[in-house]
Amino acid sequence: MNPSSCQLPISFSIEKLQNDLLTCENNLWTPHFNTYRYEGNWTSVSLRSQSGLENDILSFPDKEYKNTPLLESCPYFKEIVDWFQCEKEAVRLLRLGPNSEIKEHVDNDTSYEDGFFRIHVPIITNSEVYFYVNQQLVPMKMGECWYANFQLPHSVENKSLEPRIHLTIDCIRNEWSDELFSKMGFDVNYEPEYEYSDEMKRQVIAELSKNPSETNAKIIAQLQSQMNS
Repeated sequence: MNPSSCQLPISFSIEKLQNDLLTCENNLWTPHFNTYRYEGNWTSVSLRSQSGLENDILSFPDKEYKNTPLLESCPYFKEIVDWFQCEKEAVRLLRLGPNSEIKEHVDNDTSYEDGFFRIHVPIITNSEVYFYVNQQLVPMKMGECWYANFQLPHSVENKSLEPRIHLTIDCIRNEWSDELFSKMGFDVNYEPEYEYSDEMKRQVIAELSKNPSETNAKIIAQLQSQMNS
């Protein structure tokens, strides 16, 4: 099995990250749409979105995305996004407020094995922020660059008195990323089989139902057939 999370062999300037963040502080931070998933304050602003607007924070796979004007105003964020030599979908800043929590959940089709990888670059964080993937603590520090398999159960607790802010980049797997991930010890030919509790299956069904398609309908039917069996 491939790692549930992994630090990439690159890091970024904390000073430059936080300078670009200042450019974004005057923009409207939009409350995250999955209100049942968190307690406290969880907001986002888009640097790439389907509409090209900063307050469009929806992130669905296999859609067309374009840069927002805000990304064009943040040269270091743009430099980081361009470092990834692959197609990019949503790019966002995610802010988890002080004493706030993202409850454990899964995000469907968000693992490297699914042809997708979500990158996290912490801009503001501290030792009282606890990020768990598959019940394992992921010790992300400012300026570092991390991948995690969000197809697995994950959660975040911010027990500090300051917000936790990450730059997140949704990427599409290609030959360049296969070479990168192979160097990090991944088996790029690995095909996982996930076993979820009925509660997790209900969460996945709820997420898929928000983005109707023939493929999602088949997955929903398959999950429903597995429940209480």
